Amino acid sequence: MNFLAHLHLADNSKTSLAANLAGDFAKGNVADFPKHLQQGIWLHRQIDQLTDSHEITKELLTTFPSSLRRAAPIIIDLAFDHMLAKYWDEYHNMSLGLFSERAYDDIDACEQLPKQLQLIAPKIRSENWLMAYQNRTGLNQAIESVAKRISTPDIFNGATKAVAALDTEIEIAFRTFYPQLMAYSRMWAKQTPTQYLDIKSRHN
Repeated sequence: MNFLAHLHLADNSKTSLAANLAGDFAKGNVADFPKHLQQGIWLHRQIDQLTDSHEITKELLTTFPSSLRRAAPIIIDLAFDHMLAKYWDEYHNMSLGLFSERAYDDIDACEQLPKQLQLIAPKIRSENWLMAYQNRTGLNQAIESVAKRISTPDIFNGATKAVAALDTEIEIAFRTFYPQLMAYSRMWAKQTPTQYLDIKSRHN
């Protein structure tokens, strides 16, 4: 799952939007991060682990051309965000536009975010990354942007064409898997290890 899905799942599980997004940029021990970020980072990792190991996503990986197998897990994350944005009204009672503004506000208001997230947060808002996922152009731009940020961009060669060709397979996988992930995220939020809970903020 990528940015939009993690933010949506945070809202779905009634946990911090900014802290869940921080999980994309937080490396190392969860306990090494500020207390108000720990539950979100832990939850983010549970979501990623299930996504990577689930039979539905593993089977979807096999439908990609062999030349894209290394990049396919990242491509699927981005494509799932596109599917969530495309069918947003089926998964949330707030419009994507309003939810995006709320998410941007939460990120801006959150202190001690990982440095990399702090650096790109203004761009996330100014370029309205979450809304951009609604259309194919935005998805293609996201794929191309990721390719530019890594040391081996050639592993994404042909990615946008492959995603277009596999649109039906991706949609079926998303629609089957994502409701399960929503249920798991709510369960995990209730089962968060005590040491990762920000008890002080809960009492305020």
